[in-house]
Amino acid sequence: MTTRRPGRMAWRKSSRSGGPTKDCVEVAVGEASVGVRDSKNVTGPVLDFPRRNWNAFLAAAKADRLR
Repeated sequence: MTTRRPGRMAWRKSSRSGGPTKDCVEVAVGEASVGVRDSKNVTGPVLDFPRRNWNAFLAAAKADRLR
């Protein structure tokens, strides 16, 4: 994982985000990496994960192995 400044990426926020504080992260999927940023600070830093690590994270989340 590295951090970088946001560039021209197509960012998506979960359709389930919202609520009174609207706290959420946004994700942008690139060819080789996935960027994650704070939706309240869109000009702030971006966490950049290799695609394979992001896919492993999603698989673990879907299998409920993140406790």
